[in-house]
Amino acid sequence: MKRIVYVLVFAVLTSVSGVAQEINWVSLEKAMELQKKSPKKIMMDVYTNWCGPCKMLDKNTFQNPDVVKYVNANYYAVKFNAEGNDNIAYKGKTYANPGYKPELASRRNSAHELSRFLQIQAYPTIVFMDEKADVIAPIRGYQTPPQLELYLKMFKADEHKGLDTQEKFNTYHTAFKPVFKG
Repeated sequence: MKRIVYVLVFAVLTSVSGVAQEINWVSLEKAMELQKKSPKKIMMDVYTNWCGPCKMLDKNTFQNPDVVKYVNANYYAVKFNAEGNDNIAYKGKTYANPGYKPELASRRNSAHELSRFLQIQAYPTIVFMDEKADVIAPIRGYQTPPQLELYLKMFKADEHKGLDTQEKFNTYHTAFKPVFKG
């Protein structure tokens, strides 16, 4: 009987400790509101429902424990459907998707006005913004945890400000030693 109890307690403890952490996603408006009280940069995942690499980014990168922990501690994380139907207030203007068709919700749809304003040309794109919600840079394409780590840490520490040429960025990139497991 004691053995059964130990096995059950062990099973419960390992299942509880095995629960995956998640990134604390908020809306862009909420992130900008939070910035007023506690300034942090914003990491915005620009995705579409039909995009395969976007789903891979969600599964492989945004559920990685190292990424989750770092993003939650250092950024406001925003998910933005670039072909969705939400009205979004950003920098004094409201953006919508007047061409949105509900019947195409899981297929290619009209591009949202905010994605056009941000000049998003590929999915996924991760848009990094500073503490005032001004765009720092869009990072196009699927990123593994170690690849994303470079940008997370570079933008967090404002190291991008000294990388004004491709050569300087290449030197920084070559010297960067990722620690996130990928």
